[in-house]
Amino acid sequence: MVMKYSRQREAVKDFLKTRKDHPTADVVYMNVKQEFPNISLGTVYRNLTLLSDLGEIQKLNMGDGADHFDANITPHYHFICTDCGSVIDLDMKSIEQINDIAGADFNGKIAGHITYFYGKCGNCK
Repeated sequence: MVMKYSRQREAVKDFLKTRKDHPTADVVYMNVKQEFPNISLGTVYRNLTLLSDLGEIQKLNMGDGADHFDANITPHYHFICTDCGSVIDLDMKSIEQINDIAGADFNGKIAGHITYFYGKCGNCK
């Protein structure tokens, strides 16, 4: 699928590349709006959804009612602070073998997994 180039979509993606805190669409909107004052929240949502559907960014559902977005699409794990709600990338070895463990007594095929770790971050402990 060939898409028409969009400066606004590129601005959304470029902004996400500068962030490690997995911002929500509202945070993305408030920041991209500085460069494109006439951009709408709907346009930001559509571009975030499109970029996620294309696999260019990750959409994360942290259970707080808002989607969070991550420009890092390499396999990695996330930690969620139960006090302040921050979302932090974990630097850890892969646990891909969990797919084999989960599939051992399952009459299907495990294709992947999503794992979030919870607790208190370094600032809240």
